[in-house]
Amino acid sequence: MSTIKYILPENEMPTSWYNIQADLPEPLPPYLHPLTKKPLGPDDLAPLFAMELIKQEVSQERYINIPDEVLKIYRQFRPSPLYRARLLEQMLDTPAHIYYKFEDVSPAGSHKPNSAIPQAYYNMKEGIKRLTTETGAGQWGSSLALACSYFDIELKIYMVRVSYEQKPYRRMMMEAWKGKCVPSPSLDTNAGRVALQADPNNPGSLGLAISEAVEDAMTREDTHYALGSVLNHVLMHQTIIGLECKKQVEMAGEYPDIVIACAGGGSNFGGIAMPFVHDNLKKGKNTRIVAVEPSSCPSLTKGVYAYDYGDVAGMAPIAKMYTLGSHFMPPPVHAGGLRYHGMSPIVSHLHKLGLIEARAVNQLATFEAGLTFARSEGFISAPETNHAIRVAIDEALKCRETGEKKVILFNHSGYGYFDMTAYDTYMSGKLTDYEYPSDKVQEAQAGLPQL
Repeated sequence: MSTIKYILPENEMPTSWYNIQADLPEPLPPYLHPLTKKPLGPDDLAPLFAMELIKQEVSQERYINIPDEVLKIYRQFRPSPLYRARLLEQMLDTPAHIYYKFEDVSPAGSHKPNSAIPQAYYNMKEGIKRLTTETGAGQWGSSLALACSYFDIELKIYMVRVSYEQKPYRRMMMEAWKGKCVPSPSLDTNAGRVALQADPNNPGSLGLAISEAVEDAMTREDTHYALGSVLNHVLMHQTIIGLECKKQVEMAGEYPDIVIACAGGGSNFGGIAMPFVHDNLKKGKNTRIVAVEPSSCPSLTKGVYAYDYGDVAGMAPIAKMYTLGSHFMPPPVHAGGLRYHGMSPIVSHLHKLGLIEARAVNQLATFEAGLTFARSEGFISAPETNHAIRVAIDEALKCRETGEKKVILFNHSGYGYFDMTAYDTYMSGKLTDYEYPSDKVQEAQAGLPQL
């Protein structure tokens, strides 16, 4: 009988996260203070983050032990299964072997609890009673609400307005776990009020929601801020995905030729990709590693590599990254988790060094791929995940043309059961494509901070 699911026993779940900073051929450019423009120190970040997270952000240790309390909760849904997509392979008539890591099994339905749980844990250990955060499509907001419920922490979530309106059940999920969710821009912060005064119909952006969450956290002594992507410690927490994958593909007797994941801020991409980047750097492997982003918000493929603010109001740290400009207001595509103006500094650094590839795909093509996947494998995927599926299918079709048997691995980062309105819009022929206008690059460069 041909195996479909590769499932690790709980006692083989990784007990450490992988920190790629230990293996970078060139060190990561430092974060800068948004006011002084000088490199950030721990004291600069202490008002926002737990000290253990700050240490992880700059650590050069290759592996960081996962606390027992975090492992205990991880075991509710980890190790997650690795699937061989045999039905998709049959539909595509491809000699490629396609595997997908199925992160949908978490209570929140995505990969995001992998970082939400340790972030809530470390804040709890420091006596923090309240957290603030932003969320795009709601995967991160619901995951942090789940994590805060485990550790009895109050949570305020600023959800990008267009997603708040498109995905009401995500908001309800956050509220079920006692999170308070408001649309961003909101009237609760100065940043939100300024944005609404300029445009009462502002659809919101992740950069603006970050401004609101950071402002909220900085005005209260009992409150810290938590970020769902972009930062080094967040991507490091996610590497449990790739570490499990390495054991599971070994169980299958294979090793990936191509690793694929969608990329907005970089969390799920970094999570599956970085352990394989390690193998390329240290073990002589030659795996292609592909980050897939929307053509409407293509920071890696069309952005500039420069220091830029992490948010609209210029309150978050300045980071060296591929960026479309902190004031870029993305169109209301349904992949709300991929609508950030910049890419994770560490993912940007890997791309700049030529260690990963980047590809942009349009919205219609991703939903076409999502339906192909649903009509073969059966699972309905999040719009973000559909970006990875699109490129996995494209690579498998190339194998059909060439006759090559390549091993393709992608991260199935979350389910799409709260996104059925988007699928209905696509299937009824009403979904629109958005392309990033090329003349926006100069606009982005003009808005960069003067250092």
